[in-house]
Amino acid sequence: MNKHTGFATWFRTMWREKPLFSTLCALIVMVILQTIALGFDQGSFGAWLSLWCRNWLNILRNNSTIGIIALGMTFVIITGGIDLAVGSTLVAIGAVVMVFIDSSATGLLASFGISGFPAYLVGIIVGLVFGALLGAFSGVLITVGKLPPFIATLGMMKICRSVTQQFMQRVNPVVPRPFTKIANVTIGGQMFMPIVYWLLMAFLMDIVSRHTVFGRHVYAVGSNERAAKLSGINVDHVKRMVYMLMGFLVGIAAVLQVSRIGAMDYANAGSGYEMDAIAAVIVGGTSMSGGRGSIVGTVLGVLIIAVINNLLNLLGVPPFLREAFKGVIVIAAVLLQKKEKN
Repeated sequence: MNKHTGFATWFRTMWREKPLFSTLCALIVMVILQTIALGFDQGSFGAWLSLWCRNWLNILRNNSTIGIIALGMTFVIITGGIDLAVGSTLVAIGAVVMVFIDSSATGLLASFGISGFPAYLVGIIVGLVFGALLGAFSGVLITVGKLPPFIATLGMMKICRSVTQQFMQRVNPVVPRPFTKIANVTIGGQMFMPIVYWLLMAFLMDIVSRHTVFGRHVYAVGSNERAAKLSGINVDHVKRMVYMLMGFLVGIAAVLQVSRIGAMDYANAGSGYEMDAIAAVIVGGTSMSGGRGSIVGTVLGVLIIAVINNLLNLLGVPPFLREAFKGVIVIAAVLLQKKEKN
């Protein structure tokens, strides 16, 4: 009796006070349910294990782009902000990269006789810089223009996609096959590279968030903006840097998307990415009011959302209803955060 009571008390304490613990528990439950839904009728343990591993590789690979975007969204939400423009900026950056790497006669660099690796390198660098500039512009609207993050990034969302669609009506860039190897090169017969890029960026962003002055300032701004100002932190500069980092990470995701798919649907690509990224960050334990969160929690949150999508797919739930489940999850996660504060 005492042992059960002691365990229950410990579990409740860990659940309330350790966001990573509750997130990990939720992930374990989701993985168990997914494994059950996958079934055990493969004939042998080896066949079942092979199917289970392939399924997980597909989950990780298909969610690597969202995973990278969610890393930047973590910093944004920790400061108490939001970025609704990530899907549209991904399309805009992807279009710019494609124009630069296009090796056909209509390619920007190809017209100057530059192709192959030099063109790819320039295209990637320009894409990352362009992404950082788009993010910085959102930051300027928020800090200098004093617009709420919701309004500033909502406007950027509309502008980026509309301008990209209009501009790309005039050109039809072709992604060279060698460029697709950035994401599609196989190791042992499997395409691991998108997963490697995501985990590498997660490792780097975790270091930035926990072991740099910038990371400490991000948490300080999100916890108490007024106190941060009084302690000498340039709050507006931190916010601009956060949105610039967000844009840079979206640039990485855009390069990965172009390389992996070999094209870009300017009307629909990136649609809903902001919802998926925000959901992953919130489920991962980052507080919507700012000041609390972690990169590790976000990675776990991405996995939870990804496993839920896979589980719903295995259960045959219609695609439109899957979005409803995501909405329920976000609402539940925010309600739990409010309950913890009370």
